[in-house]
Amino acid sequence: MTTDTSLTGDPAVPAIQWLLGLAALLVFLAGVQLYAFPLDTATHFAWTIASPMTAVFLGASYWSAVGLELSGALARRWAVARVAVPAVFVFTSLTFVVTLVHLDKFHLAAALPGATRGVTWAWIGVYAVVPVLMLLAWALQARRGTAVPPAAGLPVPVRLTLVALAVVLVGLGAALLVSPEWADAAWPWPLTPLTARAVGAWCVGLGVAAGHARLVDDAASLGPVGVTGVLFGALQTLALLRHGSALDWSSAAAIGYVVVLAAITAVGAWLLVASGRPQRSAASPARAGHRRRP
Repeated sequence: MTTDTSLTGDPAVPAIQWLLGLAALLVFLAGVQLYAFPLDTATHFAWTIASPMTAVFLGASYWSAVGLELSGALARRWAVARVAVPAVFVFTSLTFVVTLVHLDKFHLAAALPGATRGVTWAWIGVYAVVPVLMLLAWALQARRGTAVPPAAGLPVPVRLTLVALAVVLVGLGAALLVSPEWADAAWPWPLTPLTARAVGAWCVGLGVAAGHARLVDDAASLGPVGVTGVLFGALQTLALLRHGSALDWSSAAAIGYVVVLAAITAVGAWLLVASGRPQRSAASPARAGHRRRP
C-alpha cells in the first residue's frame, strides 16, 4: 500500500483510520463470499445471486475497495485519508437504501439456516451503522483540522479521464438505481432489479471516487485511488475470463464496459505510479502554506 511520508498537513484522526480499517476488513469478507464462491450465494451471502458473472463483478468491486480503504486507514495525514471518505460514505448509504427497498429478497426467513440469516443480519447492521459512523468521524476530522499541502496539479489527460469516468459512472449508476428495468439494457449482461441497484451503488461510488480525485488534483495524495483502480481492472478482467460468456460481446454495452474498465485501470496505474514519485508543488511561494481542500 502507498504511504504518505513525504506529505505534510493535518494528521488523520484515529476515528477515520480505524473506521476505514474496519471497512477494509468488511469489504474483504464480502469479496470472499462473492468472488471465491459465486455459486453459493443462496447459503453464504445475504441474498441469492443467480448470475455468477454478477456475483464475481460485485466480489471484484468489494476486493478492489480494500485498496482504497486500507490505504486510507494506513495514511497518517488527512491529505491521503480524505480520498476514501466520500466514496465510502456514498456507497454504504446507497447500499443501505437498496437493502431496505428489496428487503423481501434477503435471507431473513426463519426456515433458512442460522448461519445464512446471521450473514444477512450482519449485512443490514453494517450498512445501517457505517454511514453514520463515517459522518461522525468526518465531523471529528473537521474539528481537528483538514489542512493539506498545496496541490501540484494533475496532467490534463488525467483530469479529463477522471471527469469522464465520474460523469459516466455516476450517470449509469443513478439510472440503475432509479429505473433498473430501463437501465438494464445499458448493462452488458442481464440483471435483476436488486442486482441492478447493487451494481448501480458501486458505479456511483466509483464515480464519486473519480470526481473527488479530480477535485483533489494532486497525485501525491491519490495513491489509494490508484491502488483501487488497478485492483478493479485486474479483478474484473479475471472475472470476465471466468464468466465472460454471460456477455453479448457484439453489443455496444459490452464494448462500452471494456472501454470504461480500461480507462479505470489506466488512470489507476498512472495515479499509483505518480503517487510514489517526489512531487513539486505548482503553487507560487506566496501560496505555499497549507490550505483546506475537498
